[in-house]
Amino acid sequence: MKDNNFELKLNGKTCVMVDWANVYGWSHNLKKEVDEEKLYKYLKKYKQIEKINCYFGEDKIKIKSKEFLNKVEKIGYNLITKDVKFIKIFDDVGKNFILKRKCDFDLEIGLDTMELVDKYDIFMFFSGDGDFRTLYDRLVLKGKFVIVVYMYGCLGREIWEMKKGIFKTSVVKLSDNIYKKMTSAVRPRRD
Repeated sequence: MKDNNFELKLNGKTCVMVDWANVYGWSHNLKKEVDEEKLYKYLKKYKQIEKINCYFGEDKIKIKSKEFLNKVEKIGYNLITKDVKFIKIFDDVGKNFILKRKCDFDLEIGLDTMELVDKYDIFMFFSGDGDFRTLYDRLVLKGKFVIVVYMYGCLGREIWEMKKGIFKTSVVKLSDNIYKKMTSAVRPRRD
């Protein structure tokens, strides 16, 4: 694989917030997974990036969840985690309950960002979530620059419509060297 030779222009101290559930969710559209270690190494090549937070929930039932969290921490990310909740919802027929995994970090990402606002010039978010519009607006009002890394088809309209103080780029433009092979768990199904 060769690199896309795309370079981010970082003109100041930078903090990165990675919502790993979002990044992992991009694998369906990407047809490959972002590799947590390769992504970290890619980001660390920028000397302006001083902090990289990774947000991901721990599923106490699955041992692979704890293994992943240990790996992410060992790589060097500042790991922020909490327990995954399981919410009962009805199936499509409306007769049976199924358990849906839920572990949203929007609040934690927003609070952490505002706690760090005076320490960094640039905030980079790996999430296309439209719920962050208010956070981004406040950062821009405080004179901060916002970078949003997203996957095509996974960027909220609210973010797409922002024009000032923000740079939006698809993850596919960053580097060809941040991916791992697809696992069977995320490969498109063949019917």
